[in-house]
Amino acid sequence: MRARTLAAALVVAMVFPVSVITTVGGPTAGAAVTVGKAPPGTPAAHHFPGVRTVGPLFPPGSRVHSCTASVVASAAGDLLVTSAHCVAGTVDGYTFAPGYRDGVEPFGSWTVVGAYGAPGWIAHRDPQRDFSFLVVAPHRVGGRTRQIQQVTGANRLGDGPASGTEVTVPAYAVGSDDEPLTCTARVYRRGVYPAFNCNPYVDGTSGAPWLQRSGRGWLVVGVIGGLHQGGCYPWTSYTAAFGAATVRAYSSAAKGAKTSVFPPPDSDGCTTGL
Repeated sequence: MRARTLAAALVVAMVFPVSVITTVGGPTAGAAVTVGKAPPGTPAAHHFPGVRTVGPLFPPGSRVHSCTASVVASAAGDLLVTSAHCVAGTVDGYTFAPGYRDGVEPFGSWTVVGAYGAPGWIAHRDPQRDFSFLVVAPHRVGGRTRQIQQVTGANRLGDGPASGTEVTVPAYAVGSDDEPLTCTARVYRRGVYPAFNCNPYVDGTSGAPWLQRSGRGWLVVGVIGGLHQGGCYPWTSYTAAFGAATVRAYSSAAKGAKTSVFPPPDSDGCTTGL
């Protein structure tokens, strides 16, 4: 749901404007969309200037971004994290623009040259393994070859968040006039999936990092994805629970192991009630 193209997102917006889609509580698998508003008390996301470590992810040959990604700390300084359903194939041609705003790429456009995922996603698109690590090529900056982490900084990889944890989620929604949005909310659980409520997180926000404050820095403890590829409703977002499988995929990326070939995402399992 969260990785639709701009054209598909516009069709959905015309049929189901964000302000008139609702459910009582969280969605259930196969639940139909009903008419109304977000649940009372749902926090509102807002536009902000953006952060250096987060930006939109553009598919090959397109200047309409499909997802969000962020820089994650590594020894080589060349890694991003996003959701697995945001990429397909060998990822040739994907690009990342950290700190992007109003069509401006203040820290350049970085080319993705490799991707690593969990075997459960690669083999059968297990939503509990909906995360991926991307390697980006270095840049010449000021006459020197630099890795992205040297330019933007990075967030450290953390474990999946416990219920009650406060997370901040910067993201890029399709059709948002290229303005990043953000929200800070408390995590709760829906089965094995961490979740938070904030409205609206729509198409393009898949892969956005769930950032948990840690000392003077941030841990990335999830990415929008997992259940229903991030959620069927704009006010509820999910992540696959980060754990041992996440660390293994990260380690493969950090070591420069053989890259993964990603399957195209399948249906998000959401229904519209039409």
